[in-house]
Parts: sequence; structure tokens; C-alpha cells
Amino acid sequence: MNPVFFRYSSAIIFSQICLVTALMILVSIPADPALANEAGQPEINVSATGKVSAEPDMVLISFGVVREAKTARDALTANNKAMSEVLSALENVGIAKTDIQTSNFNISPRYHYPKRSGDGSQPPPKITGYMVSNNVSLRVRDLSKTGELLDQVVTLGVNSGGNIQFLNQNTDEILKNARTAAVKNAIKKANTLANAAGVKLGQLIEIRENSQEPRPVPMARTTMMESQADGSSVPIAGGENSYSVNVNMRWVIEQ
Repeated sequence: MNPVFFRYSSAIIFSQICLVTALMILVSIPADPALANEAGQPEINVSATGKVSAEPDMVLISFGVVREAKTARDALTANNKAMSEVLSALENVGIAKTDIQTSNFNISPRYHYPKRSGDGSQPPPKITGYMVSNNVSLRVRDLSKTGELLDQVVTLGVNSGGNIQFLNQNTDEILKNARTAAVKNAIKKANTLANAAGVKLGQLIEIRENSQEPRPVPMARTTMMESQADGSSVPIAGGENSYSVNVNMRWVIEQ
């Protein structure tokens, strides 16, 4: 036999053996154990939500200082002076520098638009001045200082913004309780369905949490907080945040 032909035939046979072996290995690999189920075996599939409420322990506030002047330089100078006083006041009430961050800064001209003439023409607009805005965001970790802080910064020149969001600094334990509640609710729901159908729950074959990161949802129930007894500071309603976690669970129905 021609040695070249023999080597060529051997290579073809070896390739076919490797292909068959690879296919046998793929067929023999078991499915994901989390999703494993005997063929045709009925299941119960439920989803449930666990909710936990928590009082906030941090406030995120954003506000700004806006100043106008004939020139951009004068508007900037006035804005810088007012914002410097605001930042000093924040530090005086105990807000750390790491909790204060500039969120937006803008310089824009102010225009005057002349009226149109009888023939429909209109002279070009003229710049009449400039506006400078400087916005900051800060985290207040002592909620009792919130009302006093807002009162002070408005007195010192804050005249824009005022958005407030109540948060929780550490949500690990809160979400742990929400997950536990979600699983308990799913088990309760599955048992109810099984009892109503006259069957029993078998092996749990899947448990999956919603991949979306749970976010706090403000609840209507609130508690008024004032930092001064005479009520001279801004009244703040802290309320509660509600966190929810959703899970999906699957059981085999016991035969």
C-alpha cells in the first residue's frame, strides 16, 4: 500500500473518531442542576415579593446659587461670594467636605429681543447681562440638622433647587430581610397552590432573584422633624423608605 495513502486514510479515521467522541461527551454532560427535572415531570412555578420598611438615616440635598449682573465677571464675583458663605455654613453645622460636591456650574448671557417692525423685520437680540449658577449636592448624615441647615443656606443666598431625597446609608441588612420575606411568601404561595390542587411539593429545583437592584420607595407615613424647639427652622418630613425584592421559585410536584 502506498505509505502516503495510508497516512492520509489514518488521519481521516482519527478525525472521525475524535468527532464521535466529542459528540458522546456533549450528550453525556448533564443539564444545569439548578434547572434539572425529569422529563415530563410537572412543576409548580411561583413568584413572590418581600417588602421591608426602614426609617431613613441620610438626606441627599441639591440646591444652587444664582446671581445676575451686567458683566459675566460681576455675576461670577457675586456668585462666588454667596457660594463661599454657603459652603462655610455647611462645614460649621458639621457637613464633611467629602459629602459636598459641585453638581453643575453655568454662565449664560441674558438677551433682550426687540419687537418686530411693521414689515416683519426684527433687530438682532442684545445682551443685557449675564447669569451665573452654581449648584451643589450634599449628604446630611444627621437628619436632625436638616431643617436648620436649609434655613441657614437660604438666608446666606441659596435661591435655586432644593431637591431632597431620603436614603439609607447601609441597606445590606434591610435587603437581607426583604429577601427572606420574599422566599417565605413564595413558599407560602406554592403550598397554597399545591394544597388546592391536592398535590405535594417535591424538590426545589430553582430559586432566582430579580436582577434589578432594589431602590427605596418613599412611603406616605411621615414624622415631622425640627431641629429647633421654636420651629424657626424648615420643617422636614422624614417618613419611611420601602424596599422590595422579587424572587422566582420552582418545585417538582411530588408523585
